[in-house]
Amino acid sequence: MIRVQNLVKNFGDFAAVRDISFDVAQGEIFAFLRPNGAGKTTTIKMLTTLLPPTSGTIELDGLDPRTHKKEARERFGIVFQDPSLDAEQTAYENMILHGVLYRVPRSLRESRTEHLLKLFELWDRRDSYVKTFSGGMKRRLEIARGLLHTPRILFLDEPTLGLDPQSRNLLWTHVKSSNESERTTVFLTTHYMDEAERVAHRIAIIDHGSIVAQGTPAELKAQTGTDSLEGAFLALTGSSLRDEAANSADGLRQVAKMWRR
Repeated sequence: MIRVQNLVKNFGDFAAVRDISFDVAQGEIFAFLRPNGAGKTTTIKMLTTLLPPTSGTIELDGLDPRTHKKEARERFGIVFQDPSLDAEQTAYENMILHGVLYRVPRSLRESRTEHLLKLFELWDRRDSYVKTFSGGMKRRLEIARGLLHTPRILFLDEPTLGLDPQSRNLLWTHVKSSNESERTTVFLTTHYMDEAERVAHRIAIIDHGSIVAQGTPAELKAQTGTDSLEGAFLALTGSSLRDEAANSADGLRQVAKMWRR
């Protein structure tokens, strides 16, 4: 469902993504793990058509998003790291508006809205304004909305950041349920090693713009001779603290120069 070959993104002299390649099969849950400033955000933007690559190729369900952007966007749903719901609308209104934008037929969008709000345990709050929701409820609603148009691929960018353990557990239970029942391919990024090991079939670890290892959690632990995914991650990326702003400073300066031209 996702094929990336020799993907590169440069901002002037700064290499944000350095010749990465990976495949994600249909129905697979694939996780990106990374330290701060490792190139994850740039990669996500290229995969979701928001940023053109410098070189290399991307295929989403067999489509090149550079030449078939509209068709590619119809194939995936995305939950951004930052909230994107309309807080002044109800949960039901947010869902229906999404269905209209993706041209889902009325009868289907209404039945899908009911099904997904029930699946994510939000049906009883369908007529409540989003501004009254907890962080966990908003995240569940965003994922339900992202699934409304029956995407073949679902991108989840740090979907549980800032959530309590109970909300994280509930969210992943529902994501796995959707993955298993609808064969939705899931590409996720997370800082939480426990949830990556729990939900992902395979994991890629990206650092300084390059993929330094990929495989199942068991394969990564065997490769590094460690007994935990966190141990494998530290063995591959180092244990020193990272400052995302500092690591990205050169890249940001290059981007600023390009915009001023």
